Amino acid sequence: MATDDFFRARLDQMIDLRHPLAALSNRIPWQQLETVLAPAFERSARPGQSRAELDLFGPSLQIAGAGVSPAGRPRLSIRLMASLLYLKHAFNLSDEELVERWAENVVWQYFSGQTYYEPRLPCDATQVGRFRGAIGEAGVEELLKATLDCAVRSKAVKPNEFERIIVDSTVMEKAIAHPVDSRLLEIARNKVVLAAGLAGIRLKQTYAKEGKELRRKAGGYAHAKQFKRLRRVVKRQRTLLGIVLREIRRKLATNPPESPMTLNRLNTLLDRAERIRTQQPKDKHKLYALHAPEVECIGKGKARRPYEFGVKASIAVTHRQGLMVGARTFPGNPYDGHTLAEQLEQTNILLEGVGQTPKQVVVDLGYRGVGSSGVRRWSRPSAISSRIIVWIAAGSKDRPVMPCMRCCVRPVTTCAG
Repeated sequence: MATDDFFRARLDQMIDLRHPLAALSNRIPWQQLETVLAPAFERSARPGQSRAELDLFGPSLQIAGAGVSPAGRPRLSIRLMASLLYLKHAFNLSDEELVERWAENVVWQYFSGQTYYEPRLPCDATQVGRFRGAIGEAGVEELLKATLDCAVRSKAVKPNEFERIIVDSTVMEKAIAHPVDSRLLEIARNKVVLAAGLAGIRLKQTYAKEGKELRRKAGGYAHAKQFKRLRRVVKRQRTLLGIVLREIRRKLATNPPESPMTLNRLNTLLDRAERIRTQQPKDKHKLYALHAPEVECIGKGKARRPYEFGVKASIAVTHRQGLMVGARTFPGNPYDGHTLAEQLEQTNILLEGVGQTPKQVVVDLGYRGVGSSGVRRWSRPSAISSRIIVWIAAGSKDRPVMPCMRCCVRPVTTCAG
């Protein structure tokens, strides 16, 4: 193929087009994905502000700043960002590692829709997370649905394989430090003071020097197991945080900030800081991170990690090849059996283009006691036939997507009757 650039060679002349990613890039419906995801990136119309102005006919009320603003940097290609999201999860990379490897890999650039080699980062690493948040849960489901339809069209998986799936729950850990009372109290005091400064509230005293010294003492006392002194330090930290919160609330009532966004952010931080100040070690529904209030302390019975801090996630994969056909998060740490119906509902929606629905679902003992409509359940190991035990063992041999799912297939089966 001739090149339009005399000094550069096209990527399709530099790579093997039989590479799995190169073949996949020609089979994924990129145009359809861009059409579905484009509404999430449309510029929203602003209401504007009304101002009283004086013209030839006297005073009048004018609306300023209304409509869709053309200002701002043009967005990146949706195909580029969607392909980066796919590569990130396919190769289990962080955002920083993803953009660095993309700049060095010509096959990845061809998969992303590039024509010529680009020796630069595709975007800032933080933009990958912002794109993921912008498309939301519905957008990620569209990406997963496109990969499932592509797998069936390319005959990489047979449609009847979707009749038998495995569902299990795990913990999606959040990027938070271990929640220690002294650290949470110091971070809450610091963030509240910064937010108050942005809102134009001047405090008599921020206790920055004393707070830093108390945090250092708390770490030393905890390491030396001097818990009586540690409790005294934590009590002083609670007192300082309470003093700062009360002063901000008093001044906020008399002189609120003009920006509603600043006021909303400050009120959110005040509520979360008050939760951290008043919570006790044995309380339920505690706040473990100031920036992630959805984090729960979940114990999955692991010997190497008794407790994990994150959100419960349910994952559905096919029994034979381990192809993911559904993934949802369930904040609040609900019982596993109560999440099965919602997980099957999502799986049925994703498999609409395939024309198959799950008829047999394998779960572990954590799902017992709660059934789903149209599902027959064997809750006793003695009630399972030898044929079912054989295909449970056969399916647990090769599961490339979720290797941690091998240990969760126990003799408890839900089967469509």
